[in-house]
Amino acid sequence: MADSRVIADQLLIGLGGAENIIDVEKCMTRLRVGVRDQDRVDVAALRAIPGVLAALPGDNCQIVLGPGLVDRVAIDVESALSAARADGATASSATRLADKGAAIRQQNKQRNNTPVKNTLRRISNIFVPLIPALIACGLIAGINGILTNLATSGQVPWLATLTPIFSVMSSGFFALLAVFVAMNAAKEFGGTPIIGGVIGGIIVAPGVANIVVWGQQLAPGQGGVLGAMGAAILGAYVERWARKWAPDVLALFIVPTLTVLIAGLAALFLLMPAAGWVSIQIGIGATWLLSTAGVFAGFVLGGLFLPLVMTGLHQTLTPIHTTLIEQVGYTTLLPVLAMGGAGQIGAAIAVFYKLRRNTSIGRTIKGALPAGFLGVGEPLIYGVTLPLGRPFITACIGGAFGGAVVGLFDQLGYTVGAIAIGASDISLFPLLQGNHGWGAAALGYASGLIVAYTVGFFTTWFFGFTRDQLVRLNTDDTIDAGLVPTADAPEGTTDPADQIPTLAGSHHRS
Repeated sequence: MADSRVIADQLLIGLGGAENIIDVEKCMTRLRVGVRDQDRVDVAALRAIPGVLAALPGDNCQIVLGPGLVDRVAIDVESALSAARADGATASSATRLADKGAAIRQQNKQRNNTPVKNTLRRISNIFVPLIPALIACGLIAGINGILTNLATSGQVPWLATLTPIFSVMSSGFFALLAVFVAMNAAKEFGGTPIIGGVIGGIIVAPGVANIVVWGQQLAPGQGGVLGAMGAAILGAYVERWARKWAPDVLALFIVPTLTVLIAGLAALFLLMPAAGWVSIQIGIGATWLLSTAGVFAGFVLGGLFLPLVMTGLHQTLTPIHTTLIEQVGYTTLLPVLAMGGAGQIGAAIAVFYKLRRNTSIGRTIKGALPAGFLGVGEPLIYGVTLPLGRPFITACIGGAFGGAVVGLFDQLGYTVGAIAIGASDISLFPLLQGNHGWGAAALGYASGLIVAYTVGFFTTWFFGFTRDQLVRLNTDDTIDAGLVPTADAPEGTTDPADQIPTLAGSHHRS
């Protein structure tokens, strides 16, 4: 196991020191580090750190570490930053304000720093911390389904004593999902998490069934995560507003009471009815889309998923997945979108054999493929396909055809869904479900994977490289020299020549 503290210390050095770091954000596989001065960042040194899968320069420098390791490194980086900044805490107020101003200006320069994208990113931040619990409870639910089938078939009757236990373990989290979403939403938008939890608790309270609003009798949990998120965000704004004017001696009483009253009434009289209607329409819309135009919809969704992952906006689909799980018991979108990662696996394997003389790329792919098969695509995106340019496009094509196959099953009436989110590729199999049971869903999903792997492989094999690229790339020396043409990079990506040292320098220790 890689020493996360050693990696954190080396990252600080490569990033130009603690004083050059504005902030550090963590996602499932990457650290996003805002830096003040790009010239102080030693990209080659970052890529040479054992455990770093890829390093992409920019105002928002991205360090790809892979799942698990990124969590440990993020904690150690924050600890190291806190210690370094504590040592420099004697700096004057003017200096600290100047640093803060520089940080704000630097953040404003980031290409994705737009109101819409920032809002979507904040919404995704609400759900990302919930993914491990969603995976765990989903897997337990899948295990419970198998045990239930064995018990009811009479093959193993004593298992009937275990199924209620597994049922409680898997359903407890989902029963309170609105509360957890509300707590995260309140925290993300500047409120108090526990007050957000209280607001979310109003939505799932059994007593809601006794309330009639606008002639409609409410139901506990109506509106689901959308209603809880909206109410908690409103509560966060009310709380911040109340803190501005409430007297200090009375703030403890006024602020939380007023927040719960206003947000709670808004939840009951506005958000629950509205979000309930929206949730139903999402379920109806997704079902209609895949049942009537499944092939076309699957082609488009499967082909566009990798660009969404590249920008980090794929996390904004989490509320839709969660809503579908609440509505019909599974999300039919996730298996389709997962085909993007499968297409990339096929493309990466083609690159491995097409450039078999290039041992540097070979080591990179061998290090990133296991994570890819488990549904984590960022190492392959930033370490292989995106820097090379064309293979990223051919990977998207593979994902599109795989998505079309899964969409075909949906269109034929055999829905392919997932009872939880967070998993993908092979790791999604235990979470599959559909209107004809696990077997039919698994068949549709496996068919899509095979097609995505195959199309991703062959499109990359035949169209992934120009003849000139093959001559330049199919040797170790040219990669180290960074001789990859930039003309084939997808529009909007960074210069592949700047990223190619990732391929040569980051995986010799994998």
